[in-house]
Amino acid sequence: MSATAEMPVLAKPAVLRITPPPRWVALPLGELWAYRELLYFFVWRDIKIRYKQTAIGAAWAILQPFLTMVVFSLFFGRLAHIPSNGLPYPIFYYSALLPWMYFAAALQNATNTIVENQRLITKVYFPRLALPLSAVASGLVDFGISFAMFVAMMAYYRIRPGAAVLWLPAFLLLAVLTALGVGLWLSALNAIYRDVRYVLPFLVQFWMFASPVAYPSSLVPEKWRWLYGLNPMAGVIEGFRWSLVGQGAPPGRLLLVSAAVVVVVFLSGAAYFQKMETTIADVV
Repeated sequence: MSATAEMPVLAKPAVLRITPPPRWVALPLGELWAYRELLYFFVWRDIKIRYKQTAIGAAWAILQPFLTMVVFSLFFGRLAHIPSNGLPYPIFYYSALLPWMYFAAALQNATNTIVENQRLITKVYFPRLALPLSAVASGLVDFGISFAMFVAMMAYYRIRPGAAVLWLPAFLLLAVLTALGVGLWLSALNAIYRDVRYVLPFLVQFWMFASPVAYPSSLVPEKWRWLYGLNPMAGVIEGFRWSLVGQGAPPGRLLLVSAAVVVVVFLSGAAYFQKMETTIADVV
C-alpha cells in the first residue's frame, strides 16, 4: 500500500434511542408492525403452552363451553324455566358462551402476561403492548374451534342464520377490544399490585352473572336497558345471539351504549398502559 493511499472510513454504529411515548394515547402502531414477527411467535407460543402435555389438546376448547352449556340448560332451563326467546336451550346458552368464554380466557391471559414474562421484559426491549395483544389474539384460535361446534349444533337443530350473520365480525371485534381494553388496565395494575390476580376470578364470575349469559336481556326492564348496556359484554352477547340465530330485533340502544363503553375502556386502558410502560420493568 502506498503512503498516499487513503485509509478506509469506518461507518459510525447506528444508535437507537428509546424514549417514553410523547403522549399517553400514542399507540406504538409502527413498532408493533416492525415487531410483527415477534408478535406472531408470542401468539404461537401461547397456543403451544396452553395445550402442552394435555391428553385431548385443543378439544378442551369444545368441552369447556359444551359442558357449561349442558349445566346451564339443565339448571337454568329445565329446572328454573328461564325464558330462552323461543330458542332451544342449548342454542340459547351456547351462542352466549361463545363470546363470553373467549372474553374470560383472554382477560385472564392478558392480565397475567406481564408478570409471567417479567424476565424477558427486564432484559430485552420490544413494545410491551405486544404481550397483552398476543394473549388476546391467541384466544381467537379457541374461539374458532368452539364456533365450529356451534355450527354443528345449528345444523342439528335445523336453524339457518339470516342476513344478520354479516354483523358477526363487528360483534367479535367488540369482544376483542373489550378483552384488550380491560386486559391493558389489569395487566399494568397486576405488575404493581399482585392482589389483582386474586381479585380476577371473582371479577370474572361476577361479570358473567351481570351479563346476559344465563338469561336474556329482555328480563331487564326497558327503562333500565340503557343502564344495563354500560356492561360492554351485554351488547356483545346479545349481538352474538341476534346475528347467529337471526331471531328478534337487533340490540339497538343496548348495543350503542355498550359500543361506546368499549371505546372508552379501550382508549383509557391503552393510555394507562402506555403511562405505566416506562416503569413496568422497574417494578415487575
